[in-house]
Amino acid sequence: MPARLRLTHIGGPTVLIELDGWRILSDPTFDPPGRRYKFGWGTSSNKVAGPAVAVGDLGTLHAVLLTHDHHADNLDVAGRSLLADVPTVITTVPGAARLGGTTIGLEPWQTTLLEAPGRTALRIVATPCRHGPPLSHPIVGDVVGFGLSDGTNGMTALWISGDTVLFDGVREVADRLHVDVALLHLGGVRFPITGPLRYTMTIDDGIELCRSISPRVAIPVHYEGWSHFRQGRDAIEQRLTDEPADIEEMFRFLELGVPTNMTA
Repeated sequence: MPARLRLTHIGGPTVLIELDGWRILSDPTFDPPGRRYKFGWGTSSNKVAGPAVAVGDLGTLHAVLLTHDHHADNLDVAGRSLLADVPTVITTVPGAARLGGTTIGLEPWQTTLLEAPGRTALRIVATPCRHGPPLSHPIVGDVVGFGLSDGTNGMTALWISGDTVLFDGVREVADRLHVDVALLHLGGVRFPITGPLRYTMTIDDGIELCRSISPRVAIPVHYEGWSHFRQGRDAIEQRLTDEPADIEEMFRFLELGVPTNMTA
């Protein structure tokens, strides 16, 4: 039986994932717009849009999947505050050390299980990310993506790319995972101080990646809400019109704040 999957895009990278009875949040960002955040090494960004769902309206959360904890566009002040009320937080190994407590840190391709009475166990696998150009790791730090599966049919029900450029590590996903729905962090992030260097995928990168991964559905996220994004929805949609129908129809935007059933 296919996994039952419902997604609510809250804004930026933040998505409420409802999968086989689990309620999981990715990269919590709930601060209001208007603040400027420093990312280090002369980079910064303004938050220009708030969340489509308030923290108080989230309901019960069983876990948070945090691609990285050290950039506010993936974990802001309000998002950080809610972590204490969530039973399980999974992130990078350095992130788990910084957050402390029972936070689980995973290296790329390491796995852990989410288990609870009355719910199907979920296998969580961390996938590689490189949040910038070659040799940028000492500056940008560790980031991971996540694959979620219930282990019943060999299918990864959902894969979250995380903040990454297109590189050999993320291309491994095509060889290791059979992805049904992909959440792609796009936006083509650039900063004035680093010129043409990019820190997340463009839609061209997303198209190339999806040609090899072949998900049933590819959902752009983390392309809006902050001033450092260089490719918004209009640019993404315009680029997709140049592609064959099978690629253009694979990509699907979610209406912010609206729960959307993704099961085939």
